[in-house]
Order: sequence, then C-alpha cells, then structure tokens
Amino acid sequence: MAGKFELKKANNGEFYFSLIAGNHENVGRSETYKAKASALNGIESVKKNAGNMARYIIKEGKNGKFYVSLKAGNGEVILTGQGYSSEDGAKKGCEAIGRAADGASTDDQT
Repeated sequence: MAGKFELKKANNGEFYFSLIAGNHENVGRSETYKAKASALNGIESVKKNAGNMARYIIKEGKNGKFYVSLKAGNGEVILTGQGYSSEDGAKKGCEAIGRAADGASTDDQT
C-alpha cells in the first residue's frame, strides 16, 4: 500500500521529509536539506531506490536495536528507518519502506 512523503521545515529553516506508510506509521526520515528543491530531489531518490533491496544497509546499534538506512546510487544515505528489535524485523522494515514509497504522494507541509 502506497504511503506519502511529508515535507516539512525544521526550526533551523532547513527542510526534511518523512515517509509515512499506508497504515500511518512513520517508516523513515531524511537528513535536513538547506534548499526545498534538494529535499524534493531526495524524495525522488527514495522513490527510485526504495524497491532495490541492495540499497539498504542494516546495522546493529549499541542499544541492540537494528537500524535501516537507504542509500542512493552515489552512496549517500537518503532515508533512515526506525530501530527494530531483530535483524529480521529490520529486513521487513526495508520491505515496508519499499511498499510505502511505491507510488507515494508528497504532502508539502512547508
């Protein structure tokens, strides 16, 4: 089920986006961008790369949770997911990001 990207402006004036799944769960967040156009390009990059499981990195944090990062073709992280209690859960999180990004609309809240 397609989700949506929520584009927002941070307190420091920079822009970021979150990917919200069809079940209304936040499945990932971007870094901040100085320009709105750059954040919009980031959204397009997530749409392009989210279905490619080879673009995901799963790392275990010091707290024992597993974190997901989605990288663009240039190796830059474009979306960071939530922490999962297991590596299998993180893999399912990658799939959830892919499903949410596929056909997702953008809700510009700036």
